[in-house]
Amino acid sequence: MRTTDDPLSRRGALTKLGGLAVALGAGAWGTRELLDVPEAEAAGSGPAAVAAGLVTCVLAPEQTEGPYYVDGAQVRRNVTEGKPGVALTLRLTVVNVSSCNSIKNAAVEIWHCDAGGVYSGTSVQGTENERFLRGVQRTDTKGLAIFRTIYPGWYQGRATHIHLKAHVDGHVSHTGQLFFRDATTDKVAKLSPYSSRTITRTRNKVDRVYTQEHGSSSVLALTARKKGSIRSGFVASVTLGVDPDATSAAAG
Repeated sequence: MRTTDDPLSRRGALTKLGGLAVALGAGAWGTRELLDVPEAEAAGSGPAAVAAGLVTCVLAPEQTEGPYYVDGAQVRRNVTEGKPGVALTLRLTVVNVSSCNSIKNAAVEIWHCDAGGVYSGTSVQGTENERFLRGVQRTDTKGLAIFRTIYPGWYQGRATHIHLKAHVDGHVSHTGQLFFRDATTDKVAKLSPYSSRTITRTRNKVDRVYTQEHGSSSVLALTARKKGSIRSGFVASVTLGVDPDATSAAAG
């Protein structure tokens, strides 16, 4: 992501640990909680605490960037540009992996395909001059960035997912992907405009990134806006624990 007055580097050296920690909403999966304060303090808040399993911030490695990244995404909250689909509010909180303290002014970048499996910004799909479902948000004092988007569609060979990057202090500290439970996508797939898709949808268990790059650790926990109604849309919350001093070079 790069803006005129705020250059952010595109790539850097890949860290051994990956730069991401994902702590999903309640019920998403078995996130570890911090143990009692004395025990945590004894191990410290850096690598020792991570190795001891006392800090919840490092829970998933980096994942492949993918082929459709476009530099220069707009800073905006609403990335839909009128694209139809089930509404999705994505709440991403960025924290320091060593302390779990929030990081202010980090640039969180997302991009994903529309309900028909099409990405903007690519000549492969004739959308090189479009920028729908792409955007950047700066985190607030609580480390929170919020996006208004839609539930992604899918295309042959990949499970349903969202790409993301976290830029901290002028460099990319994390590159990753967020996944959805197949059971939820099955229900969304029955709704228009998703129901017009005729290709076979790839399940998480056979998706290369999901199976080989620990995708099960980055499955979003979704809450329906109106209980029992997926048509009302979803809210998804995720915490990204990054090493602010590390640079990411995960490539597609």
